Amino acid sequence: MKAVFLSNYINHHQKPFSDALYERLGEEYHFIQTEPMSDERREMGWELDARKIPYVVFSYEQEERARQLIREADLVLAGWTLQTDLFLDRLKGPKLTLRVSERIYREGQWKAVSPRGLLAKYREHVRFRRAPVYLLCAGAYVASDFSLIGAYPHKMLRFGYFPPLRRYDPEALFEKKRRCGEGETQMVWAGRMIALKHPEYVVRLAGELKAAGKRFRIHFIGSGPMEETLWERIGKEGLSDCFVRYGFLTPEQVRDVMEKCLVHLFTSNYLEGWGAVVNEAMNSGCCVVANARTGAAPFLIREGENGLLYPDGTYETFAACVKRLLERPEEMERMGRAAYRTISEEWNASHAAQECLRFYENWKQGKRDLPESGPFSEAQILPARWKYKEGKLQ
Repeated sequence: MKAVFLSNYINHHQKPFSDALYERLGEEYHFIQTEPMSDERREMGWELDARKIPYVVFSYEQEERARQLIREADLVLAGWTLQTDLFLDRLKGPKLTLRVSERIYREGQWKAVSPRGLLAKYREHVRFRRAPVYLLCAGAYVASDFSLIGAYPHKMLRFGYFPPLRRYDPEALFEKKRRCGEGETQMVWAGRMIALKHPEYVVRLAGELKAAGKRFRIHFIGSGPMEETLWERIGKEGLSDCFVRYGFLTPEQVRDVMEKCLVHLFTSNYLEGWGAVVNEAMNSGCCVVANARTGAAPFLIREGENGLLYPDGTYETFAACVKRLLERPEEMERMGRAAYRTISEEWNASHAAQECLRFYENWKQGKRDLPESGPFSEAQILPARWKYKEGKLQ
């Protein structure tokens, strides 16, 4: 069996899945990179030496080889790229293609009524609704967006991003967390310090927790346009002793910090397409408190079982979730252990690759045998009609 994954560039969120397919298929698997990685992503520690990865082909250097691999592949996974001409002809059939997409209307589903936009979506997606093309939804609200335009009816499946999996002895991991805590609840926030990720929620939360006499420490990881303003505010409000400042860390270093913490604070709004930091935190045994409007959260988190979701995206509901956790410390560990199991047993690259190949074999035999949960299970159409209006979340 020959398989190809096509996307803009390979990164540490995609490589484990590709590695897992390469392990199973050997030289019959290729990842086609269609552009160099952006400077911004490299500065964030995302850069991989793609030229040392044996299965990567660069279409901007070997276009004819890339086209040949796509033509000959039994299965193509087509992610985001500006070079859609590489694979659009293939979508007419008869071979199987899996489109991989984040949200197309994350800034507001009202955009689905645009005549120009609808024509573009028809050409790229809707006209293939009866062809052997399925949609892998890299986010819980992707199916909702595509349902508006009538694309991929009954052919939308759960997918996402799969950062490197770390396996632990759970007893040793949680003993480490307790030892690092020393009577304080260790929490972590990690990401670019930009408006859509709402890092200011964490500073406001710290002020309220300190005023209430809570013992805690927040590991504040990341950089960005809001960084200096946030740290000035932390200093002025007398909260410096509540935070540990890191700046940008490599993905591996972020994971090292997460291993010390019981709680991960994920405050991004609905403009966050996925949010692989949720995978990483859950794999590290953190109880994640997440905005339910982000792409990864409803796929990965089962409310009250392996994490907490705040459904309306507001600071008030976010803070209420965290305060509730601090009143019930045993819940943090219980949900953190369940979070670790979710990633180690189901939402990881190896399991996703296994389900991918199983899906292909079933499709080839004319069978529809989807798992009940996890990658390649059926993606539900969840409501996603919120948007910003005059600076307020609606």
